[in-house]
Amino acid sequence: MTNISILDSYPDVITVTELQNILGIGREQAYILANSNSFPVRRVGKRIIIYKPTFIEWLKS
Repeated sequence: MTNISILDSYPDVITVTELQNILGIGREQAYILANSNSFPVRRVGKRIIIYKPTFIEWLKS
């Protein structure tokens, strides 16, 4: 599992690219995850954003 302390260096809202880096996955896998119904994302226009506190809760579950 990802070390949550790594997330301290990221802003409160992360992008799919940052998600890739945090989880160590490829671009396609990051977008598949972000587009799944079980993953906590918000859409702002065409942008996908992830609230870090919600992401941390998702990681813990």
